[in-house]
Amino acid sequence: MEKNTFKYNKKLEASLNNSFLEASKDKDFCKLITTIKVDKEVAKKYTSALEDTVYELRNCKNCKGLYECKNQVEGHVSYPEKDNFGNLIFVSKPCKYFKEIKVVNTDEFKNENARMKDIDVNDKKRVKLINWVVKFFDNYDPYKVQKGLYLNGSFGAGKTFIISALFNELKLTKKARCEIVYFPELLRSLKDNWNSYEDKISYLEEVDLLLIDDIGAEKVTEWGRDEVLGTILQYRMDKGKTTFFTSNLTIDELENHLSLTNNNVDMVKARRIIERIKQLTESVELISDNRRN
Repeated sequence: MEKNTFKYNKKLEASLNNSFLEASKDKDFCKLITTIKVDKEVAKKYTSALEDTVYELRNCKNCKGLYECKNQVEGHVSYPEKDNFGNLIFVSKPCKYFKEIKVVNTDEFKNENARMKDIDVNDKKRVKLINWVVKFFDNYDPYKVQKGLYLNGSFGAGKTFIISALFNELKLTKKARCEIVYFPELLRSLKDNWNSYEDKISYLEEVDLLLIDDIGAEKVTEWGRDEVLGTILQYRMDKGKTTFFTSNLTIDELENHLSLTNNNVDMVKARRIIERIKQLTESVELISDNRRN
């Protein structure tokens, strides 16, 4: 038995050595080991995981946003760190785009107390949008079919704040049931908790006023596009439910974004989503200063 164990250990050690030597031909692999200052003997045990880190770091080099992310955990890199015993543990470190989105999400959902009186009306670039919002508020009737808004424009221009202020005003004065969902986070939460999937979808289909915030910031999958977004929009379109969207993308850019899933291009299904959005909304663009600076 001991002989067999010895042979097995020798075989395993030889395999680890070969894998490590092969991986060490990659200059990025060697650079990573130097950066984390790990002993070569320790690194041998984690060759495969270290190669995964190198692969994910390369993905990040030319990435333009979360919607292009190819890593196992969207917006993160599996990165090695040493524990107290000198071994490696791999943690998911957020990339710059994920950090930016989370900051935006946190800031914008502090808009729970925003009211229409808080909207800055001095910015001439907002005139068209503010007129639309005021008209919508004045004419709001839960028993009538009203189109929502596809509001696209520059980063940090206050798109979500303005719609939040409108929703809060309608909640308080006209008892409207309103919901704001940050779309990339919605997809993550649905994946993480399948038990609540049907309840969440049903709620988003039925709520009086729905804002799908930052559509176009998500990584596109057929499931997210067709089963989640498509299902919600089809129901709300059929039932005449008022729906809003905010995005950094124009409607044409969003169509292109929605067509790309894992190297596949499906313009037909993307167009189907866009047609639903057009049926549900009017389009307004807001290009203004970044108010988060």
